Amino acid sequence: MTRIDDLPIRDELRGKSPYGAPQLDVPVRLNTNENPYPLPEPLVARIAERVAEAARQLNRYPDRDAVELRTELARYLTRTGGHEVAKDQVWAANGSNEVIQQLLQTFGGPGRSAIGFEPSYSMHALISRGTGTEWISGPRNDDFAIDLAAAREAIAERRPDVVFVCSPNNPTGTAVEAETVLALYEAAQAAKADTGGALVVVDEAYGEFSHRPSLLPLIEGRPNMVVSRTMSKAFGAAGLRLGYLAADPAVVDAVQLVRLPYHLSSVTQATALAALEHTDTLLKYVEQLKAERDRLVTELRTIGCEVTASDANFVQFGRFDGEGGAHAAWRAILDQGVLVRDNGVPGWLRVTAGTPAENDAFLDAVRTLFKERSLKENER
Repeated sequence: MTRIDDLPIRDELRGKSPYGAPQLDVPVRLNTNENPYPLPEPLVARIAERVAEAARQLNRYPDRDAVELRTELARYLTRTGGHEVAKDQVWAANGSNEVIQQLLQTFGGPGRSAIGFEPSYSMHALISRGTGTEWISGPRNDDFAIDLAAAREAIAERRPDVVFVCSPNNPTGTAVEAETVLALYEAAQAAKADTGGALVVVDEAYGEFSHRPSLLPLIEGRPNMVVSRTMSKAFGAAGLRLGYLAADPAVVDAVQLVRLPYHLSSVTQATALAALEHTDTLLKYVEQLKAERDRLVTELRTIGCEVTASDANFVQFGRFDGEGGAHAAWRAILDQGVLVRDNGVPGWLRVTAGTPAENDAFLDAVRTLFKERSLKENER
């Protein structure tokens, strides 16, 4: 049988694995950071209405520039992000991953490089390699905060063309201070001053769940600063695949040089517009999830876990050292019907905040795990 590496693929893709989490049929699935609440029926009905309207024109191409959708996304950001944003500062694509891909196609590519601070969202590295952009793994401290001094040094030495900052960070859940982002931005501009600076991308996929205000205001007066967002998490629309960015209008113009023609379907645009009409209702679910997230942090610490402070809709917990480590703990929790994520961060697992009942099932599984481990230790 032919293997992938037997094919004439690019060298930087050899030996790599596609992104993905296990999709297992178990009672409680808390491994992919999905919003656990189905869309409310009034919104489902409104989506049906808008999609029906769009269906009558499916013989025509969609609005290539998604003007109405970008206008409504700009209004949403202005209302919730603490900074006024205009339509020409917003771009939308099929999920934030396509937004990232378009940015790397425009500002990265062969002969260029991107840096991120790992552990972080693994798609930044995967999409970088997929666009022929050299990937640089930047440093973090033991508490998963960005090591600012080391990061500045790496930027000065390696001179990346794109800098990724994930806040809240996936998989750790930690937020990044605005001062840190500004310091990285200045370092990146200084390192690439001879070529017009470097693009700094702040990935705020989980921004609505944070205890802190959005970093959106940082784009003001900084033409090389981008904030990316998604409707998958806070809007409970993972199946929609709608991501967007806010930046200087010149960045929006630039990514259109690489976008595919009519990349956002009429149905996608109609569905996203319907969801934006129900923002207030959907953000109430976000508040419920934030409360459940905070409950998970408290309960896990009570059980005896180490927990990373979380500003996202998930919690990183551990530490599971010794024989088997985190994967053995993952398996023990799975054996009780609860699926969490083993991201490969040594000693740590990640759990998505679910419904109260799902979270109770997860906490019971962890209590059982710790009880069984305690019994084994006492038998020694």
